[in-house]
Amino acid sequence: MPVEVVTRQWPSGALGRGKRVNIVLPGGYAARGPGHPVLYLLHGYGGGRDTWLLRTALVELVRDSRLIVVLPESGRRWFINDHAGLRYEDYLLQDLVPAVDAGFNTRAERSARAVGGFSMGGAAALFLALRHPSVFGAVASHAGAFEAPLRRGDPYAAYRADPGFVMPTEESHGRVWGPPGSATRRRYDPYRLIGQEPAPRPALYLDVGTGDYDRMIQVNRRVRDALRNGGWSPEYHERPGGHDLDFVNRALPASLAFVARHLTGARKNGVSFV
Repeated sequence: MPVEVVTRQWPSGALGRGKRVNIVLPGGYAARGPGHPVLYLLHGYGGGRDTWLLRTALVELVRDSRLIVVLPESGRRWFINDHAGLRYEDYLLQDLVPAVDAGFNTRAERSARAVGGFSMGGAAALFLALRHPSVFGAVASHAGAFEAPLRRGDPYAAYRADPGFVMPTEESHGRVWGPPGSATRRRYDPYRLIGQEPAPRPALYLDVGTGDYDRMIQVNRRVRDALRNGGWSPEYHERPGGHDLDFVNRALPASLAFVARHLTGARKNGVSFV
């Protein structure tokens, strides 16, 4: 069976309006019988629900699996409950997950649900899983911007002249996170979340490109080290590539394989993503 991509619009009580989402149904999808595991895949800054479909080989990669992939969108806002009052975390947890479980043949349990993403989406995936360990059993982060809650000023000022550069300015960053020391920043501080030792612990996959911004590489290494020092065993990789979707596309088979290994019922006839 071919992969099917469907678009749904469901009301969101958290956001006060309807939100569209793309849902990738694998070739092995069946509306009846054993439920399917689900991966919620979050885009990077300025992306949308079509980003993964247009810029990666996601559709082909899940074709022979049983893994449903849900592609929500938040534009230039994070999937957190932010300083300005936009409740994208509540939207995903309280509105979207129940709607997907009600609308499709999913296995509606932690052991069959993962969250992943790129850059701001990769960081948000980790934050969500650490804050809601009973919801997500696995995380896959590509070049996660984990220290966004700790950012001060504009560490990317030297790159602003590049017309292809896409990172939030100091002003737009502040709209989401508030000023240094804000309650929002404290709530999502990655090192505080890691130190809380959530239980049960989700399985963690992190990677970053060796040609990424030095800040991003160092952030990922610091989070890796904090996890290891806290007794976690994250799967961590540094691969060739920059802070872009070309890097993500090359790394996606490995992260999907990781998710499939850690979710109940993700594989079909022993199919591997790599």
